[in-house]
Amino acid sequence: MNILIINGSPRKGGNTELLVEAFAKGAAAHHHVEIVSVRDVKVNPCLGCNACFKNNGICIQKDDMAVIYEKMSQADMLVIASPVYFYGISAQLKAVIDRFHNPIRDSFHIKKMALLLVGAATLPELFDAILTEYNLCLKFFNIEDAGKVLVRGVKDKGDIKNTNTLNEAYMLGLNI
Repeated sequence: MNILIINGSPRKGGNTELLVEAFAKGAAAHHHVEIVSVRDVKVNPCLGCNACFKNNGICIQKDDMAVIYEKMSQADMLVIASPVYFYGISAQLKAVIDRFHNPIRDSFHIKKMALLLVGAATLPELFDAILTEYNLCLKFFNIEDAGKVLVRGVKDKGDIKNTNTLNEAYMLGLNI
């Protein structure tokens, strides 16, 4: 299986990246894994102009989203990873996801999706809004949930190493 991971953290070497690397290491034992980090691409927010619906899925914006579309066209599974800022995903990741509002998405053959989230707060409902959106996407696109790793209470770089969640992410990847 081809697995595409979109790392929504703008921070290099942070907790989200460590979680992504743990998942990728496990998944790479049986599958081809590719990671796209939002900090390495330039993706503008969707303009909502719907030009892509009139132009065979080609967006009028000239940025790195075309590269991400190409990678998604090869993917069997998509993994979304993000730090949680004010109860939502990162702005950089939101820009990428909003650009999925494009008819080209109908040509993708993604059958599974997983979610990796990292937040500093410890509130039980910390991830509720994101999980609602995630579940709506699974249902709308008829995609199987391959699993989630939700990490609370990690803020500073490396805090995640003091939890068992890196192992949890590795095992999720390994068992895909």
